[in-house]
Amino acid sequence: KRCLEANITPYVVTKKTVFKWQEGFWATMKEIFDEDYKEDFLKAGLLDRCGGDLTHLISDAATMQLIRWTDGGFGMAAHNYDGDMLTDQIAQVHRSPGFITSNLVGKADDGRLIKEFEASHGTVSDLWHAHLAGEDTSLNPLGLVEAMIGAMQHAAALQVEGNPDDEDKAIVNAKVLNFTETLRKAMHNTFRYGQGTRDMSGPEGFTTEQFIDKVEWRLKRYLAAQLADEAPPPTLGEPSRESEDVDYKAIEALFTKYDLDGDGKIDLDEFSNALIKMGYAPKKEIKSQEDKERWSK
Repeated sequence: KRCLEANITPYVVTKKTVFKWQEGFWATMKEIFDEDYKEDFLKAGLLDRCGGDLTHLISDAATMQLIRWTDGGFGMAAHNYDGDMLTDQIAQVHRSPGFITSNLVGKADDGRLIKEFEASHGTVSDLWHAHLAGEDTSLNPLGLVEAMIGAMQHAAALQVEGNPDDEDKAIVNAKVLNFTETLRKAMHNTFRYGQGTRDMSGPEGFTTEQFIDKVEWRLKRYLAAQLADEAPPPTLGEPSRESEDVDYKAIEALFTKYDLDGDGKIDLDEFSNALIKMGYAPKKEIKSQEDKERWSK
């Protein structure tokens, strides 16, 4: 389902030639695919690259394909061990294990999805000991933050699923989604602007703390911009034009005089009549000398 949603070609990876117990994993995946998903994948043209059917890859072959398929467009379903190996390889190909996050998905007895999120680069104990020794460290936290984002989004979604009529839960879910997606954008853009940690930007890259500070700065800017966009425009009233030397009673008398039908309003005809009588009506422009002479006679 995740491959179909992402519009990519699915593969199943095992080492069933050695670990015979993995044969059941492949058989189950193939049966479910054929019954529930194959038709949709065929309609989407996502099986063209693999002969029109779900393909099994031995884990050894899968590691080689990761190097060859540089254009992407594929997904691999595997057991935990094989998945760890493949994702670590992808991370190293892209220069850093900090890019990868791990999601474990299961189902509770009541049918709800159970998801566990973690950073795939483990405890990075060498950087932790360097930090304790007072040394500068440069930990790429992308995988860790992506795991946190996934956990926050899943927790908020579970609250909505368990309380479908609770508007407060829906509001909280929307706020969590907005905050986490904005955080993701801020962090990704920090890397894109060449302000990454040293695994990505070389010796001149940011330390752990500098990178976090830069992401915080960018996140606050993005959130502030959202608030500015949501704020209603100010209501601009007509400025006061009162003056001490103006006779407002005389103005009221003039208004009454030229409000010919007494409805408390002055329409165009009444307004025109008032301007003409007071000598303030705009004059027509006389363009030629001949016209001027004609009107002067």
